[in-house]
Amino acid sequence: MATAAFPSRDDFAALLNETLGDNEGFEGRVVKGTVTAIENDMAVIDVGLKSEGRVPLREFAAPGQKADLKVGDEVEVFVDRVENIHGEAMLSRDRARREAAWDKLEHEFAAGNRVDGVIFGRVKGGFTVDLGGAVAFLPGSQVDIRPVRDVQPLMDIPQPFQILKMDRRRGNIVVSRRAVLEETRAEQRTGLIQSLAEGQVIDGVVKNITDYGAFVDLGGIDGLLHVTDLSYKRVNHPSEVLNIGDTVRVQIIRINRETQRISLGMKQLESDPWEGAAAKYPVGAKLSGRVTNITEYGAFVELEAGIEGLVHVSEMSWTKKNVHPGKIVSTSQEVDVMILEVDQDKRRISLGLKQAQANPWEKFAEEHPVGSVVEGEVKNATEFGLFIGLDNDVDGMVHMSDIAWGISGEDALNLHRKGEMVKAIVLDVDVEKERISLGMKQLERGAPAAGGVSDGSRLHKNEIVTVTVLEVRDGGLEVQAGEDGATGFIKRSDLGRDRDEQRPERFQVGQKFDAMVTGFDRSKKPTFSVKAMQIAEEKQAVAQYGSSDSGASLGDILGEALKAREGK
Repeated sequence: MATAAFPSRDDFAALLNETLGDNEGFEGRVVKGTVTAIENDMAVIDVGLKSEGRVPLREFAAPGQKADLKVGDEVEVFVDRVENIHGEAMLSRDRARREAAWDKLEHEFAAGNRVDGVIFGRVKGGFTVDLGGAVAFLPGSQVDIRPVRDVQPLMDIPQPFQILKMDRRRGNIVVSRRAVLEETRAEQRTGLIQSLAEGQVIDGVVKNITDYGAFVDLGGIDGLLHVTDLSYKRVNHPSEVLNIGDTVRVQIIRINRETQRISLGMKQLESDPWEGAAAKYPVGAKLSGRVTNITEYGAFVELEAGIEGLVHVSEMSWTKKNVHPGKIVSTSQEVDVMILEVDQDKRRISLGLKQAQANPWEKFAEEHPVGSVVEGEVKNATEFGLFIGLDNDVDGMVHMSDIAWGISGEDALNLHRKGEMVKAIVLDVDVEKERISLGMKQLERGAPAAGGVSDGSRLHKNEIVTVTVLEVRDGGLEVQAGEDGATGFIKRSDLGRDRDEQRPERFQVGQKFDAMVTGFDRSKKPTFSVKAMQIAEEKQAVAQYGSSDSGASLGDILGEALKAREGK
């Protein structure tokens, strides 16, 4: 039986609980304790329980730093268990800091405020950040505005972060350093853009180069320096005149304060070469320039730095038509050109390449007057004639009616082939229309001279003359009037009235006979006909000796006519 002098075990437990309080209420709570000793990197802390607890000193230090703790300091710890198997209280400074940090972070996240943290580790896809006791995940894409190759200089340094997402139940926190930088930069841009004005000249640093221009850092805000505003002269790519890191002086051309976009220019700080261009480049002047660019419609020629003119494809060559400009000139080639038109307001100059060269048709007309003989290669045969290649890359045309005497134009075309060298006489040169007319049959023996008077002019239509056979052809006879007169042709059908008489093979070269002049072609060359002569003589005989109604036969009448003719 227990007495007051000798209390029982239950009495002793009751007295202990009364002294220490309810131990079970301590577990899972953050309580205050006092450091009673520091032993072997451990802090001994009394939180008012039956026994003290031990906490590693590293839990009292920030990442990468030493703990600043001494005996007597009051600290907050988290009570995991009141007593372990060794009879000691299980305490945690990290848990205490984490619980306190979560409370604070939830409040800041709800308010949209930034929080301070330290990057202290690297994990897959990003980094770990200590937010005053709570560990957060920093994705690699959220470290900086632009990709960062080396994050080491950013580690173990207190800096602000923006909480993107947090889940206390799962213990997940996602933060962003990039969001803070963008917000800060936006604030700086807004302030800086207000201090800038269009027309202002400012220095900047080339930050990035693209195909269409360069981005220049103006001290916290970027401006675009377009390739067309780099220089008055042609710049194909910004890298031709700029390098990343270059310090450049630029002029602010335009500012869009809503989109915060700034357009810059460098050429605006140079003197404009187009000032007075109309006076410097009068129409008709011949100059030298350099080909800077070639397109399908022409070539651009630089006359001086900043001034280019266009040679349209139609003004590139006198003779080469419908060809790509690249087959006539090449980039960087020095060429002579003529000023055709100047539009100073639109900054356009039209140039002519062929006009700076001699007109080949004028040159041909000077060197080869009408009546002169030329030689060239048959370049092409068409349905209406032959094209002959001549000097200075010009072509002359022989119409099919001027190829040969006595045969049709279609047959004459078949006498010649592409690539054949032939001779011809110049009939006409039209410089304005760029046409040269040639003739080949005019070079045949006895042919009338081009542009002159032939022996045929002494002949008269319906006149009967004695002709000599020069050549026997399938289509007829080539003949010559008199001993040294004009030559002409008698078609097969004109060799006689009867079919048997219309055989060219019954004649021989050198044979002489009478024929009638029936007309002249456009070259004044005569045409003859035996048939027409026979018909005319028959009519004359009938008229002279009476008609067939008088009883005399047609043979008798013709016989009398022949006798009368022989008796003359």
